[in-house]
Amino acid sequence: MREQLKGHETQTTCWDHPKMTELYQSLADLNNVRFSAYRTAMKLRRLQKALCLDLLSLSAACDALDQHNLKQNDQPMDILQIINCLTTIYDRLEQEHNNLVNVPLCVDMCLNWLLNVYDTGRTGRIRVLSFKTGIISLCKAHLEDKYRYLFKQVASSTGFCDQRRLGLLLHDSIQIPRQLGEVASFGGSNIEPSVRSCFQFSQSLETTALFSVPVILPFPELDFKGL
Repeated sequence: MREQLKGHETQTTCWDHPKMTELYQSLADLNNVRFSAYRTAMKLRRLQKALCLDLLSLSAACDALDQHNLKQNDQPMDILQIINCLTTIYDRLEQEHNNLVNVPLCVDMCLNWLLNVYDTGRTGRIRVLSFKTGIISLCKAHLEDKYRYLFKQVASSTGFCDQRRLGLLLHDSIQIPRQLGEVASFGGSNIEPSVRSCFQFSQSLETTALFSVPVILPFPELDFKGL
């Protein structure tokens, strides 16, 4: 952990935890799965279990986020803030699943993954929205419940979302398959066409309309239990 912190502070090195390196090699072994939807789902599931986020309920994740007062989604989180929130998450999981959760290892691994996904420029910071997107995407909940939570993070107090805010959410969401080497299967990293398609008939989008937009829910079969 100290080595990784040093690397991000000086922006001079890219370091992966040895277990993370093993995980990435294991994910690469799944590249021979033919169909992209199933290949991506298998990678996500393996990643989820390696980070022990398959044990994290949506309500427990929300409790930890609220405990650390992570309400300003545009604000940056530094590494210590990320570590503190992850420690809260994994301490609770250890209490519930003592034989399955190694807190220091899980914190290191999840920190490593979040920074690889959202801090490619090695600044030592990620946005609060990015942190939430990563954790909620891999927690244990039904897919639509995750979408509803994340949509609320970018919606106004009246429940509506504009193009800019939806673009931020989709940008953060697409970084996960991008980091897994699967972004091309989901339309590439350019989210602008997807955003425009959501606003073809309106200048704002509300939660109830979100789930009628096919581009947001391209692969309903990915909503298997536990992911």
